[in-house]
Amino acid sequence: MPTVALALFAALFATLAPAGSARAAAAVPLPLEWLFDNTGVSDDARPGEADFDGFGASLSARDLTAAGWTPGRTLTVQGARLTWPVRATGGPDNVRAAGQWVHLPGRGDALAFLVAGTGGEEVSGAGTVSYTDGTLSSYRLTAPDWRRGPLATKAVALPHVNTPDGQLTERARLYVVTVPLAPGREVASVRLPDAADLHVFALSVRAGEPGWTGSWAASTSGYPTVGPWSDRTVRLVVHTSAGGPLVRLRFDNTFAAAPVRIGGATVAVQAAGAAAEQVPVPLTFQGANGVDIPAGAQEFSDPLAFTVPADANLLVSFQLPGTVATAPLHRLAVQRSYVSEAGDHTADRSAAAYTSVLTSWPLLTGVDVGGGPGSVVLLGDSITDGDKSTPDANRRWPDVLATRLLRQSVVPHYGVLNQGISGNRVIADRYRGDGVSTISAGVSALSRFDRDVLAQTSVRTAVVFEGVNDVLGGATAQQVIAGLRELADRGHARGLRTLAATLLPCAGHARCTGAVDAERVVVNAWIRGAGVFDAVLDFDAAIRDPASPGRMLPAYDSGDHLHPGDAGLAALAESVDLRLL
Repeated sequence: MPTVALALFAALFATLAPAGSARAAAAVPLPLEWLFDNTGVSDDARPGEADFDGFGASLSARDLTAAGWTPGRTLTVQGARLTWPVRATGGPDNVRAAGQWVHLPGRGDALAFLVAGTGGEEVSGAGTVSYTDGTLSSYRLTAPDWRRGPLATKAVALPHVNTPDGQLTERARLYVVTVPLAPGREVASVRLPDAADLHVFALSVRAGEPGWTGSWAASTSGYPTVGPWSDRTVRLVVHTSAGGPLVRLRFDNTFAAAPVRIGGATVAVQAAGAAAEQVPVPLTFQGANGVDIPAGAQEFSDPLAFTVPADANLLVSFQLPGTVATAPLHRLAVQRSYVSEAGDHTADRSAAAYTSVLTSWPLLTGVDVGGGPGSVVLLGDSITDGDKSTPDANRRWPDVLATRLLRQSVVPHYGVLNQGISGNRVIADRYRGDGVSTISAGVSALSRFDRDVLAQTSVRTAVVFEGVNDVLGGATAQQVIAGLRELADRGHARGLRTLAATLLPCAGHARCTGAVDAERVVVNAWIRGAGVFDAVLDFDAAIRDPASPGRMLPAYDSGDHLHPGDAGLAALAESVDLRLL
């Protein structure tokens, strides 16, 4: 229905229905911005224009602009496109959820809400989705508090809170929360929860990813200082799993406080080192050569006709025209990449300009290929990340698994996405998810599950292989089990086949005491016997020493008694019954 006609119809209906009646509130779904009834953003000079929380406090318009969250800007977070409200500062910019119906046509795998709570603690409520075929489904939306909620799961954190008495130096948070949709149905409208203090700034249907398969991925493990790089080109070496006739890249500005500018980007097949087989091919972003990525957001390049070979190294080059002194990155690449001398060297076939070596992967988080059957995501710690494997050799167990998939015909040739982070834990955030830090062990698996699993391209199956760092760090088996159960439940709620792998033996490692190993054994017994996961990969059985089950076989041990070496990692991959995927 045209916007003007819809407006006239809504106005007419409102005159016929009693004010505040359920009929008036629910019978006519309206665009979200027509429902705005609260002002959450204020000009720093006029904080009294807004009252986000009922006590006169509000978000800073200046801080939002500095983060790249400008009015009308479409932001991509967790694969969902959400538009920051187009409102003059001091005007209504969000709606307090009270059971309103929102007109929201679309088809996809999830609803994405840009939200925050203002009650001092997280707020939750149930809502309804109406589909074009007349059916309904329910969902539950939980919004963390804008001043006290976890930093590990926020979309963006701003440095100030505006109040009538002046500006406070305090982190203000906004969150993107997704909830599943019924598969294959087209959304018509959405009823918001009736939940006091739950504020919605934007809402969208996250489109699925038909026609794409994730071929390579890396999790953002932290936000450290880098370089600084000024007018430099970064050339990253990444190893594909699936191949295809099209390519697109994903860049993430996760955990950042400010936008980052990518001046241009190219892709090529690696010849050797920083040298390309052919002249690198340029990519575009919504038709432009470069792109600004707001704090906490991501950007996909446009689809490019480029044949991506399976099981091969690509060179992804991108120019940073400004000065970059901090960046979100994946620390343990186990792969040498390169940084150039000054200038845009994205199109260089030669390695001559690339004079510095880099052992992490900044900003780039995904390579997708056209076609294919979808992806398997491996959520893990340093063992999945490839710690102690041979550098530049792609001998991580996910790499070996990907090669096995390519060489068989029993199951589809899934893409394999390695979401391992060295030092990561199931239940505890090693990095708090905000601010510059030398800690690069990531937020917990529970905190990153939505971003690193559910939002990955065409994910079909998830394998959870974490927990040993938790017990080494003092967590009890029951705490780890509770975390693993939650991951399984969240995967199943999105229709994912969700597997778990048993924890490896670690006797001989300094922190792997008898008490720690006893907790590990309890966790493994639960994984094997609880029936919570769709299948179990018994990595413990595949790699332990039969004569001393608390230890790895010496032939598989890297030498530190915690991480397998190349042979041990290959043994993990070879033990997987591919039919379980």
